This record gives sequence, C-alpha cells and structure tokens, in this order.
Amino acid sequence: MLIRAAQLADAIAIAAVHVDSWRTTYAGILPDGYLANLSYERRARLWRDILSAPSDTGFVYVAEDAGRQIVGFAAGGAERSGDPIYTGELYAIYLLDRYQRQGIGRQLTMAVVNRLLHEGFSSMLV
Repeated sequence: MLIRAAQLADAIAIAAVHVDSWRTTYAGILPDGYLANLSYERRARLWRDILSAPSDTGFVYVAEDAGRQIVGFAAGGAERSGDPIYTGELYAIYLLDRYQRQGIGRQLTMAVVNRLLHEGFSSMLV
C-alpha cells in the first residue's frame, strides 16, 4: 500500500471513496434516501476545490493499492474550533469497506500525525 500526498488529479477517486465509504459505513444509521442521493459529482467538485487551493493549514493523503487505485484518504491540519488544548486535527478518514481492518487507516493516520509534527503541531484531536 502506498500512502502519498493527494494531488488535484485525485479528486474524482477521492470523491468515489468518500461516497462509497459513507454508503457502507452509515447504512442503517443514516436514512437510505440520504445515502442514495450522495453524489459523486458534487463530492468531486468539493475535492477539486480543496485540492486546487493548497492551504497552509490543511492537507490530504491517499492510500493506493498495488494497481494504483485510491482506496482511502485522510485529511488533517490545524484544529478548527479553537480548542484550547489540541492544535492539530484529523478532519476525515475514509476507506473502502474491503480495505478496512488491514492497517491502512493506521498508515493514513500516521501520515497525518507526521505531517502535523513536521509543521510544529504537538497534539491532535479527531
């Protein structure tokens, strides 16, 4: 599994992971109609916006399988709510269902942790 920084060209694949993982993870928790109406196109626009406007305080990593398919992602950066203790934050982490429970989430989380440490953040909330 390759963990790397996300690029603008990854927006469509990240959107697919985002939608598909919501549909499997939140089935039975969120209304079926809500999950069915999640849009790859809307998520792709969101991820294109995020990835095309590099931030000093936010970043995204992806996990690629041996076939170079993106199977998961994690986003992190500066803590966003003004918490007095935690300065970094894991904003999101999603993996396709069939890639869960293999340590990939841990690898993505560690990529975020290492980036936060590199940028001078010493604590993180999820």
